[in-house]
Amino acid sequence: MLEASVTGKTVGMIINSPCNPTGIIYDEETLKMVADVARSKGLWIIFDEIYERLAYAPARHINILTVAPDLRDQTIIVNGASKAYAMTGWRIGYALAPQAIITKINTLQTHLTSNACSIAQWGAWGGIKYADLEVDKMRDAFFERRNIILDLIRDMPYVKVRDPEGAFYVFIDIRECPIPDDIKFCEKLLEEKFVAAVPGTAFFAPGFVRFSYACSIDDIREGMARLKVFLANMK
Repeated sequence: MLEASVTGKTVGMIINSPCNPTGIIYDEETLKMVADVARSKGLWIIFDEIYERLAYAPARHINILTVAPDLRDQTIIVNGASKAYAMTGWRIGYALAPQAIITKINTLQTHLTSNACSIAQWGAWGGIKYADLEVDKMRDAFFERRNIILDLIRDMPYVKVRDPEGAFYVFIDIRECPIPDDIKFCEKLLEEKFVAAVPGTAFFAPGFVRFSYACSIDDIREGMARLKVFLANMK
């Protein structure tokens, strides 16, 4: 499927692992396959590992250059402080790439956005230097919430879900629902039950719906209780 999607206009591919919206982590075999395609087609790899610290055992995050070090000169690593250090609104991100590409990125960036403020920069520095134990606690809390939301979803009609291995989302298959259109599903769920979800169409995956469990356990239970009623009464 990956090879079939490559055309003469294709320059590169974006790989997000752990993945938003599915929570899936690409294993070594899959990453080697991705690397093979990039190698044979001469493509850039933009490897987005923003959720790398939120991987749930036995799954583990793997950086693609550990399985394909020869692709270093055609790989851009993208990461940031928003997820691991709970700095969502402070918007600190970074990229690692060959010098020639970084120079072009800097040229483009200076004309698109202002510099990150000093407060956010110091916050990111503090997270990287001092927050490892807190990140581990946060990952454990997300793992607990993940298991709670999965148990609740499995008790609902019409829907299916695969266990996420990382990040903090569940991607629910609603294709067997009386309302299989994910956009209409989300609109109706919000209007009737005041529960927010993201349509899979936003991720080129119609028929699926994304929920986040980056909230309190009480909110998860309440939201899923409303979803269950919504599904039970759906016509």
